[in-house]
Amino acid sequence: MTNIQEETEPTVGALAEEADGHSTRSIATARSAKPRGGLRRFLPTMTPWLVTGIVLILGVTAFGLLGPFLVGDPNAIRDSGMQAPSGENLLGTTQTGQDVLAQLAYATRGSLQIGLIVGVLATVLSAFFGILGAYLGGIMDEAFSLFSNVFLVIPGLPLVIVISGLVPQEARGLWTIAIVLAFTSWAGSARVLRAQTMSIRNRDYVSAARVAGERPWRVIAVEILPNLLPVLASQFVFAVIAAILGEAGLSFLGLGASNSSTLGTMLFYAQNGFALAQGAWWWFVPPGLLIALLGMGLSLVNFSIDEVINPRLANVRAQRRRERQARRAARRTSGPGGAARSARTATDRKGVTR
Repeated sequence: MTNIQEETEPTVGALAEEADGHSTRSIATARSAKPRGGLRRFLPTMTPWLVTGIVLILGVTAFGLLGPFLVGDPNAIRDSGMQAPSGENLLGTTQTGQDVLAQLAYATRGSLQIGLIVGVLATVLSAFFGILGAYLGGIMDEAFSLFSNVFLVIPGLPLVIVISGLVPQEARGLWTIAIVLAFTSWAGSARVLRAQTMSIRNRDYVSAARVAGERPWRVIAVEILPNLLPVLASQFVFAVIAAILGEAGLSFLGLGASNSSTLGTMLFYAQNGFALAQGAWWWFVPPGLLIALLGMGLSLVNFSIDEVINPRLANVRAQRRRERQARRAARRTSGPGGAARSARTATDRKGVTR
């Protein structure tokens, strides 16, 4: 004998719950499809990697800015040379009895200054030759492009070594090294900005601004530049990383700034003092570790900015945001009230069986 299950019409409660579920899903879909407005669309998604990078950068920056006010004179010579870390000297002393912690604080500030100066100068140069030339076009674009290509094919590190070697030691200060590093590191970024600007200048809103009689500087500043902010931010961060590493390499070779203390000069003096041979790890490990931590923090931030300017990563970013919204919606529906509604809906849809 066959059991026959009668088809019953859905109850009023089931229809109401189904309509409520459809409306909730529609609102959630609309919210997830709604783009972020204003400057929020240029900001990277807050991820654990981005938070880690920001914490590392803020920690090293705070140490470089506030540390010199909390330590003594880094050049004070004492009788206690090559002393291991102790309560009196937290990071030990150098060969001439100088406090390594005090030197580290001042050296971190010097490296941050060079990184900031080079980052600003390189970004300004790349924006000038990349954005302005691509927008004006014609002979101006050809001249700027040729100038950028010449600097692009020149090997950067040998040129920096040659220029630094030709400058007298007494004139080789912090600004001199920063200008040399910035002058040799802007060409690649200028090519990227030129390509992006040539893509943006043919869009309708830029053409409408030109037809309306807007001046070129206003079109660049208002219509083009805001769309290039993520690219400029990424290039700035990369220029800071390259400047800190480049200055450390120059100082390690004895071609760094002669009148300032940086993390590279600490490594240089540690090498000359045979710190590795004598096992004085507290002299060369802290500056190397700070360079590594700062570079890692800037790289993590740069990778997060790349999610904004890379279309493929932007799709991954949007998918990740939709998944977070779906998890939040699932947590809301899994509460006591949500569970009761889901059970009642399932019972109403099942109907009466016989």
